[in-house]
This record gives sequence, structure tokens and C-alpha cells, in this order.
Amino acid sequence: MKPRTRRFLLIVAGVAVLAAAAAFVLNAFQSNLVFFFTPTQVSAGQAPKGRTFRAGGMVKEGSLKRDGNTVQFVITDTAQEMTVTYVGLLPDLFKEGRGVVAQGKLGEDGVFAASEVLAKHDENYMPPEAKHAIDQAEAARTAQSIKVPAGEKP
Repeated sequence: MKPRTRRFLLIVAGVAVLAAAAAFVLNAFQSNLVFFFTPTQVSAGQAPKGRTFRAGGMVKEGSLKRDGNTVQFVITDTAQEMTVTYVGLLPDLFKEGRGVVAQGKLGEDGVFAASEVLAKHDENYMPPEAKHAIDQAEAARTAQSIKVPAGEKP
């Protein structure tokens, strides 16, 4: 075999190995990628069907229901609400009226089946995504309530 052909085959083999390694890394990254959605985005159909994602907001007051080891509660971003079910022990800091992020899948019935529930760790903390979503929902609700009837000046 000529040195030129051997060199060409080594380059092709190196590129193939690099492509295979990149494919494995991207596949692992895709498997572990989890997006965050608010109840408003979930109700608008932006959340993936049959895939794991995170949903967050505030736990609605009076929505917590326990049945043995199964817990059901409602999270809200002040614009929309979403029912969440979880089987297991909730974090010690989980309370109604506080921020929470749940990871799981959206069922066919529209109920979010959580596999993990994360609660904020102190009075001053809220996940940045949940805080941003609540601020946006509040701004949208305020903008709707301030609309001026046609023909009138603000």
C-alpha cells in the first residue's frame, strides 16, 4: 500500500471515530436534557407530550390533597393552573403558597405525574424560571385589567 493511500485511510478512520464519539455525546446530552415550562405554557400546548420536563410555579392555597403516599396539588403562575400528582415523600420545605418545581410527564388526562418535587430552600429564593414566569403572568394580567374602552382617552 502506498504511503498516500495509508495516510488517507488513517484520516478517514479518525474522522469516523470522531463522528461516532460526537454522536454518543449528543445522544447522552439529548437523553438528559430537561426543559422548564410554566402552567401557562403547558395549557397552551408548548410542553412535550410523553417526554420528561419540569413545571414550576406557586402551590395554590388549599389545593394539597394526601391519600396515603400519593399527593395531589395545583401549581399556578397566577394566570393558569396545573394539577400535579406525586407518589413519595415531599421535601420538608414544601408548603402551600410557596414556589415549587416538579419534574415528570404530562398524562393524557392533562394531569402532570411528577417523579421529583423540588421546593425552595428559604424565604428569599425562587427558581429563576418560576420567578420570571410569575412576573410575566402578572404583567399580562395587569395589562389586561388596564385596557381602556374604545373611544375613551387614558
